Amino acid sequence: MIPHQSPLTPLLTVLSLALAHLPAPAAAQAFPSPYGPRDDVAKTYVEICASCHGKTLAGDRASSLLDDQWSYGGDDASLADSIRNGRPGTAMMPFKAVLDERQIQSVVVFIREQAGKAKAMGASVPSPAVDRVVESEKHAFKLETVVDGLDTPWGLEFLPDGRLIVTERPGNLRLLTTGKPLADPVAGLPKPWVKQDGGLMDVALHPDYALNGWIYLGYSEPGGPPGASNTVVIRGRVRGSQWVDEQVLFRAQKDLYWDDNTHFGLRFLFDKERRLYYSIGDRGRERDAQDLSLPHGKIHRVQDDGRIPADNPFVGRPGAAASIWSYGNRNPQGLDWHPVTGELWSTEHGPRGGDELNLIEPGRNYGWPVITYGINYDGTPVSDKTAQEGMEQPILQWTPSIGTCGIAFYTGSHFPGWKNDLFVTALVGQSLRRLVIEGHRVVHEEVLFRNIGRVRDVVQGPDGYLYVVLNNPGRIVRLVPATP
Repeated sequence: MIPHQSPLTPLLTVLSLALAHLPAPAAAQAFPSPYGPRDDVAKTYVEICASCHGKTLAGDRASSLLDDQWSYGGDDASLADSIRNGRPGTAMMPFKAVLDERQIQSVVVFIREQAGKAKAMGASVPSPAVDRVVESEKHAFKLETVVDGLDTPWGLEFLPDGRLIVTERPGNLRLLTTGKPLADPVAGLPKPWVKQDGGLMDVALHPDYALNGWIYLGYSEPGGPPGASNTVVIRGRVRGSQWVDEQVLFRAQKDLYWDDNTHFGLRFLFDKERRLYYSIGDRGRERDAQDLSLPHGKIHRVQDDGRIPADNPFVGRPGAAASIWSYGNRNPQGLDWHPVTGELWSTEHGPRGGDELNLIEPGRNYGWPVITYGINYDGTPVSDKTAQEGMEQPILQWTPSIGTCGIAFYTGSHFPGWKNDLFVTALVGQSLRRLVIEGHRVVHEEVLFRNIGRVRDVVQGPDGYLYVVLNNPGRIVRLVPATP
């Protein structure tokens, strides 16, 4: 490596031919501790790696870090070990004297991130216009516009009479009929806090909606000090065009409202016993996800009226919020039941990299921010570890981040080749992905389309088609077979 003008120079020789490349999970441990300077990982890479592997990671005096050719293994642990300890007998020297464990983990994430971006740029994925046939691996399909002209739609459900009920992030709830102009929004809803991640989020209908009319909404509201906000869960009914009978199922105490506009959550899901699951993000305070006394960074389970089920995992535990179903969740944005096993699956936003697909089990700790495959948005480390005893590994993680959002298992008959596959929406890259799951493993992933709008949610309609919620432009489309 050609020396750089840096205080690290005497120790910076080569990052080498040996760097163990891309995929998979690895190794251990606790909350981030202040090891020292949290340099931007791009700067760290330039200082210690670029003279050998090139500024773009495409190779120079040493091999490319963007392909899948590795001499010492292709997982995170092998890559970290190459950086930490070098590879004796090669030009790859150890860097453990100049990089702490969190910085090493950040370099690993950076390499994976850049390789993922390079791979995506070379991939051929359709960006379909409406009514243009898309040839996917299993089926040819078209996108039909169902509703257009929405303002940042977020959640979607179907009423028993076939109408759509849709939330718009600025605070509108609309009951819509396909093929007709947009109906006026329902009057009388609470006014949400609409900043950054905040606004009106998901909507759900009670499983017995036809009998009781309950509609569930999640939104962010202002409260406490100026500029402060938090997540609220309510239910109510629509009578005529008016929101009535409102009840609050969750509202945090006022000292938990603060001036961060990130990670409000929120996604709803009911089980067969009419219990409600809802997610709340860490609200920008990472460590809260590990604190059982706080609601943030958790998936919660309550009765349909907000009461606590007696068999929740932390009922009776001193200091724990009894509604918690799982914890250590950064910002869950998708929830659905596996149609065969009945297991709860969730997608979760990572920071820069490290988006996750998780199998959610009661009382389990999903690790944030103790373990993560991501780094902070500024390129600094979150943690030095990707695994630790007592914390769950993701079934799948995406680096670079895809901005994963709503999910749905497909059980319809229009696309038999997709039966029981999981469909995952992504804001980054504006894509819809199909995951083939065997047991607790994702054995295949297909990107069905990209670049037609930020993909916020996917729902299987009562007609057996997949409906997709798009932002910018705000519309709802459905996937239909290209031929009957």
